[in-house]
Amino acid sequence: MDRVRTRIAPSPTGDDLHVGNVYTALFNYIWSKKHKGKFIVRIEDTDRLRFVPQTEARILASLRWLGLAYDEGPDIGGAYAPYRQSERLPIYQKYALKLIEAGRAYYCFCSSERLEKLRKSQHERKLPTMYDGHCKEIPLAEARRRASVEPNVIRLNVPEKGETIFSDMIRGKIHFQNAVLDDQVLIKSDGYPTYHLAVVIDDYLMQVTHVIRGEDWISSTPKHVILYWAFGWTLPYFAHLPLLRNPDKSKLSKRKNPVWTSWYREQGYLPEALLNYLGTMTWSMPDGRDKFSLSEMIEAFDIKKIKTTAPIFDLEKLSWLNGQYIRELSTKELASRLTTYLPKGTDTKLINKLAPLAQPRMKTLTEFTHYLGPFVAFKPVPLSTQEKNITREFIAEFELLLPWKTQQLELTAKKLVTQKNWKLREAFMALRQAVTGEKIGLPLFETLELLGKKEALLRMRQAL
Repeated sequence: MDRVRTRIAPSPTGDDLHVGNVYTALFNYIWSKKHKGKFIVRIEDTDRLRFVPQTEARILASLRWLGLAYDEGPDIGGAYAPYRQSERLPIYQKYALKLIEAGRAYYCFCSSERLEKLRKSQHERKLPTMYDGHCKEIPLAEARRRASVEPNVIRLNVPEKGETIFSDMIRGKIHFQNAVLDDQVLIKSDGYPTYHLAVVIDDYLMQVTHVIRGEDWISSTPKHVILYWAFGWTLPYFAHLPLLRNPDKSKLSKRKNPVWTSWYREQGYLPEALLNYLGTMTWSMPDGRDKFSLSEMIEAFDIKKIKTTAPIFDLEKLSWLNGQYIRELSTKELASRLTTYLPKGTDTKLINKLAPLAQPRMKTLTEFTHYLGPFVAFKPVPLSTQEKNITREFIAEFELLLPWKTQQLELTAKKLVTQKNWKLREAFMALRQAVTGEKIGLPLFETLELLGKKEALLRMRQAL
């Protein structure tokens, strides 16, 4: 624990950093910082078919926005650079050849047609679909000669008997029978490594001490353990987090939930609220509170207290928590954050005046645009005959009113409602629609004061 090093290794194959990756990154970051260690970002860009060139920059920008500062990475370098797998191909080739020489891996020349036929046959016989070791017995000299002229992949030579056991910091000892483990491809026919080879080599060479990742990698871990053994390397600590789920308990996916970090940023969620919420997914503070800062989580965190129950990612709960964070911002800080979501040139003084009124009502920062709307782009709406009659009476009362202040406006309006025997809610709704064109908005009389007497009366006449 005196040199803890954790990492995340996102793949640039989507739009941005997946919220599931944020969840994993959070626990890696927390664990490293709790032990005054290093948090590393490594880009796993070996899936060239799904590679999206712009995504790496978005991933790194999202980590910066979240405040998960990494100590080493592709854009800032570090002692174990490069941090992009596509720039480390010679390293993987070198270590793959070492495995072949040691009999721990072998060249495979099977065509895609043969492999498809094999899978179909195994499926029909209700057997596990896995490679049958057809090329395993080819003499090494012959395999080398063929590899120089024939398309091939390099496969892991998994022991056929016995079992592979590893310890998980969250789940305890996990056993796998070697007979059910596939001879995994390590180097693809295009020369790029698969995840399995690259992750083991990179984690070892970058001195990663703790591999904290999703539970969907548990079934791959025995292959990684076998690779560590094959190289004669010491295993890191493993910890597999339960996967985030949709409210219907299906795996979190973009079909049922927003999954890209950029979406949460664009919708006005605060990074500290998002991290706080993800921190409650599988772990809880010793005192049971749901709201806590990153530094408080670092102080109290115990990886062995992570629950293995699949956590539900509920957007409504996140929005509620985000609203709590918004309400705790100072007026100055809130106004500053709001400017990101407003058109350029929006009156700063107006933002500062409206922000305290909108603050108790907002769950996300983007909701402020709704409250700002009536002050910058008024559009009269049709009123009913009754609403027009009510508006005329308000105009008559307000024309004589001085000073034009919130308290006087409210007292005058309530007095008129009582005199006319109107229903308060209906009368105020008519007034609100007349001056804002909206049914919902900021406090009515504060709105009237901010608009000013001239503008408010003009709008009420326009509404008629």
